[in-house]
Amino acid sequence: MQERFGLDPVALAVYPDYKGVSRLVGMDVVEDLQDLEAQAAALRENWDRYNYFFVHHKYTDSRGEDGDFDAKVAEIEKVDRFVPRILELEPEVLIVTGDHSTPAVMRSHSAHPVPFLLHAANLRPDAAVEFGERSCSGGLWGIMQGSMLIRLALSAADKLAKFGA
Repeated sequence: MQERFGLDPVALAVYPDYKGVSRLVGMDVVEDLQDLEAQAAALRENWDRYNYFFVHHKYTDSRGEDGDFDAKVAEIEKVDRFVPRILELEPEVLIVTGDHSTPAVMRSHSAHPVPFLLHAANLRPDAAVEFGERSCSGGLWGIMQGSMLIRLALSAADKLAKFGA
């Protein structure tokens, strides 16, 4: 990620899989994190050392795999309460998203579009008033390939080279 995007990244993840993938793409990894509280503390502690933070919360996915809708909602609400704590640090860009959809009714990953929230000072707001699949698909960015998200984030942080006049 440093070589390709010019980022100094760190992963704040609990599950070993996400730590391993993070290392594969060149991220440092903070060890011994057990939950969002520990991830929030690590985020604050490392805020001045890195310019890209990957914070992964596994339990929205695993509660969907369990088929436990109410528990999945509770995990999403934990993330909802976590977002303002990130915003207090005044990030240039914040993305909230998932790596795939896991509807509780299906008890597995699905091919449904994954919503994302992109927050940055120089972005124009769109008409989306809630964070969900339907609302986000009708937002400014519509439905797009996930690989485009890093480009949007870099653009919002003014980290892309400009072309033309």
